[in-house]
Amino acid sequence: MDKHLHIVCLEVPCPVDYGGVVDLFYKIKSLHQRGVKIHLHCFTKNRTPREELNKYCETVNYYQRKSNNKSFSLSIPFIVNSRVNEALITNLKKDNYPVLLEGIHCTYYLKTRQLNTRKVIVRLHNAEFAYYKQLAKQEKNLFKKLYFLNESRLLKKYEKAIAGKATFLAVSKQDVDLYQKEFKATDIHYLPVFLPYTLAVGKEGKGCFCLYHGNLSINENEGAVIWLLQNVFSKLNLPFVIAGKNPSPKLQKFAHDHQHTCIVANPTGKELQDMICKAHIHVLPSFNSTGIKLKLLNAIFNGRHCLVNKAGVEGSGLEAFCHLAEDAEGFKNKIEELYTQPFTEQEAQKRQGLLQTVYNNEANARQLTAFLW
Repeated sequence: MDKHLHIVCLEVPCPVDYGGVVDLFYKIKSLHQRGVKIHLHCFTKNRTPREELNKYCETVNYYQRKSNNKSFSLSIPFIVNSRVNEALITNLKKDNYPVLLEGIHCTYYLKTRQLNTRKVIVRLHNAEFAYYKQLAKQEKNLFKKLYFLNESRLLKKYEKAIAGKATFLAVSKQDVDLYQKEFKATDIHYLPVFLPYTLAVGKEGKGCFCLYHGNLSINENEGAVIWLLQNVFSKLNLPFVIAGKNPSPKLQKFAHDHQHTCIVANPTGKELQDMICKAHIHVLPSFNSTGIKLKLLNAIFNGRHCLVNKAGVEGSGLEAFCHLAEDAEGFKNKIEELYTQPFTEQEAQKRQGLLQTVYNNEANARQLTAFLW
């Protein structure tokens, strides 16, 4: 008998041009390969409908996200309220297929009990309340800081209210523990992210620069880069490349003012992967311990040495594949040490083992279908 599944995505999961859509797209592809008939529902704002999704889905529906002024609420988080759409719930109610809600963002109709008769799974991309609290800490703009703080407050109440209403599948063990502790969630499990990689291809030998890559328009990432420039690379005579989406003029000027540093704004996917392949050390500190860092997984499976702090790997199971430092002096010393160390075939093989076990899309799709049927 055919297995049909509704998947509600917080945004259009194609093209796969930033970390947030990697898990979405490759999960769809992996479920399709298992014969699941997917009925996809996507919210759109700045991303347009994509023909490629029709290859993997029986049906694809698009819904416009509401504008900022129409989404303000004193009780519902903005990321949720901007995705309330009557056409979506009408389409979901046309049958009784199970529903996979991608992110807290898509859970409004779970909260209102309109999916009470259905098998519902929520894919938890982050403990969102904790993530927004961390964004507030990093934000310098007062208006944005207040927005992040308020969103964190609303999300904490909201996530607590829905934590017992469905099966939750988190991308990190850290988020499983957090939900169990904060919200007394009992039906929450760890399911690793789905990835595009089948081989760990980090090249033996030495690369020629240090690299930070990420979405540079996110304040947490901009803060990490500025911290590295001010506190670490200002004391090192080594080439440092910063690459990513939409760096602010402030960040670009900051990078250009530092010796041995260059910034590559909005590289193509191919250009970014080329830089990841050629770098010797991926320097990726994080100020946020929720979720999983897709840029780190990209570096692990496609690059050489990875240097992170505890917050960047906590609950991910990736500690054994990275070098750790906590403060500026620790990062500086570790970079100097690693810069002279060739990357070995043994390290690449160890990473291949991780890809075949934890990050095995076929096995994880099998596990996901076991939760659904």
